[in-house]
Amino acid sequence: MKKVRFLLSFFLLTSWLLSSCQAQTKTPETPREFDAQRAYQDMAAQMKFGPRIPGSTAHQSARDYIQTELLQAGWQVEIQSTTDMGHPVQNIISRRSNAKTPIILGAHYDSRMVADQDPDPTLRTQPVPGANDGASGVAVLLEIARILPQSDQNVWLVFFDSEDQGRISGWDWLLGSTVFADSLKVTPKAVVVVDMIGDSNLNIYREMTSTKSLTDQIWQTAASLGYSSQFIDQEKYAMLDDQTPFLNKGIPAVDIIDFDYLYWHTTSDTLDKVSAGSLEIVGKTLLAWLAKNQ
Repeated sequence: MKKVRFLLSFFLLTSWLLSSCQAQTKTPETPREFDAQRAYQDMAAQMKFGPRIPGSTAHQSARDYIQTELLQAGWQVEIQSTTDMGHPVQNIISRRSNAKTPIILGAHYDSRMVADQDPDPTLRTQPVPGANDGASGVAVLLEIARILPQSDQNVWLVFFDSEDQGRISGWDWLLGSTVFADSLKVTPKAVVVVDMIGDSNLNIYREMTSTKSLTDQIWQTAASLGYSSQFIDQEKYAMLDDQTPFLNKGIPAVDIIDFDYLYWHTTSDTLDKVSAGSLEIVGKTLLAWLAKNQ
């Protein structure tokens, strides 16, 4: 009987030691590769809805699409519904935890209701299709949502509503990001905005109002990946964009934007002007930067 008890105890001890060793040597979660073609399909899906003008059916369809993709990728999703200037604003907030100092990646999902920069004056009252200006940033964030390791608990992905309706009677720029920034109960470690990053001829200059130290980190990361030709190490534009409300509150923020896009606010902002390769460059840069800043 003593022999049986000894063997049983030996067996249990051995099993515990093996399981303990396996737990200690568990392989860390390996990030998956950014799938540029899948991101491109996210862009194409938004375009199929039509111009995502606030209040339109296409706008609602885009919001539903984004929410569905985030939920399927395992994120907690909240729709922040409010009003500003008398207009409904519905930001999409996704996270995996209630981190007190999150890193926020943001993009706007609306498209502009008038193509006021179109070279053809007869088209300037038409809506902007919004392939690059709206859909590209959303596409990058959705692909990041799918492949970001579950261990990255302090990242929030926020999709801002009503960014692109300034210089239109009764509207202003940045409605969604402004109400979101005003509602924050946490202190973000950093906010990174991606806007118009799908241009087939990608040229992203340092944005002049962005936090310099944060810009340095991202541009150095891009250079280390071989993307210096796309992330150009020079300042060129000072942008009023979704980083602005956060900068106004003293929160480190950067705007990643290619403002040399020839089809900005025109009816020619269509899928044939953007590329999966550009989405990949920006997506891989952000993932590499996040890996160093968790």
